[in-house]
Amino acid sequence: MKTATPELLDQIAFWNAQLESAPPERILQWAIDRYAPKLTMATAFGTSGCVILSFLAKLIPQIPVFNIDTGYQFPETLDLLERIQREFGIKIERLSAEQSVEEYEKANGGAVYQTDSNRCCYERKIKVLERIAPQYDAWISGIRRDQSHSRAATQIISWDAKFGLVKIAPLAYWTGEQVWSKIIYEAIPYNVLYDQGYTSIGCAPCTRPTLPGEDERAGRWSGQNKTECGLHPSEMSLTNAQL
Repeated sequence: MKTATPELLDQIAFWNAQLESAPPERILQWAIDRYAPKLTMATAFGTSGCVILSFLAKLIPQIPVFNIDTGYQFPETLDLLERIQREFGIKIERLSAEQSVEEYEKANGGAVYQTDSNRCCYERKIKVLERIAPQYDAWISGIRRDQSHSRAATQIISWDAKFGLVKIAPLAYWTGEQVWSKIIYEAIPYNVLYDQGYTSIGCAPCTRPTLPGEDERAGRWSGQNKTECGLHPSEMSLTNAQL
């Protein structure tokens, strides 16, 4: 796995400060100029991800984009994948774990998400990204500060030590209202489950609609004191000194 030199960490801190209030298009163009063709985006087609893909369709439609297909995604999510490919002209690769869901559950005596969701997330998602990360130098994420307490300190540019990549969050400072305004104004495709009370959508067995007053990610792994799968470790621990 790649590691960050002190010089790179200093540069990242500088870039992060420079781009803090920049428009998402400028942030993405900076990432493209610096890292393409070793720049990628991972998406589960949340609202922020769909907005970013709409930007990328205009800036660099040939960018490698992938979806980590755990085998447990909602049919509506997979339908959205196809719609976005058609409308934006972006090819999205579905990356899966080595075992199918049937093989995985048979080998483990049933659905692992029911007994150990952390292990399921690691084996169905994290290991997939660990496999592909060495091919790239940077990745784009749709995470935002207002999504949850654990993401409140999200940086625009940071070093992702877990995967050895520079991480770019061009909508980090946007609000959910800004995202939805963009979607509505430009008729950007989105997951129809949002119309049914969902506010964050992951694997079907571990996602529920949210209730009034809950934060955006409260419907993920409900009742498990967990709101992250591990792709995005708590951003609260990141400070400029640690970048």
